[in-house]
Amino acid sequence: MQDGPLQHLIKMLAGLPGLGNRSARRIALNMLNNREQTMLPLAELLKRTAEEIITCAICANLDMVDPCSICQNIKRTKSQICVVAQVSDLWAIERTGAYKGQYHVLGGLLSALDGIGPDQLNAASLFGRAQAPEITEVILALSATVDGQSTAHYIADHIGREDLEVTHLAHGVPVGGELDYLDDGTITTALRSRKAG
Repeated sequence: MQDGPLQHLIKMLAGLPGLGNRSARRIALNMLNNREQTMLPLAELLKRTAEEIITCAICANLDMVDPCSICQNIKRTKSQICVVAQVSDLWAIERTGAYKGQYHVLGGLLSALDGIGPDQLNAASLFGRAQAPEITEVILALSATVDGQSTAHYIADHIGREDLEVTHLAHGVPVGGELDYLDDGTITTALRSRKAG
């Protein structure tokens, strides 16, 4: 195939998370076969989204307004900040409807292998926010990976307030999970995080 716009489109699509070359080719062909219904409206929507979606200056969520609609919502509690690695994690928690506090998006996790240190994360503004007297709890909703846990330890060590409660999400057996299908690490964490009841 000649190196042109189609090849560049396939290469761009293949670079998206969860897509490989085969999937990218199928998507590109589908869009080309449906230019009026799919490709041209998608191109316009991508342009509009790039222009209108902005990053919240307070929590780093993505929205059309700054501060974002979550930070502006007067019905949400102002005493808790839930720290997440990515906006997708914030969306996952919001989907449950179980949390009604504030958020803070770090934009990643500490990773020595990937060369991501504290300066590459949105951590300094978190430490500033945590100094506000109305904040009573910081919830570290970070993954149970080595990078997630090292990031959690870094934040807990640098939060700078003795009277502030720093909590972590519980890890362990998922609802409906059968022990036989779980990995050893999950079972070990579930045993260590067990509660009375």
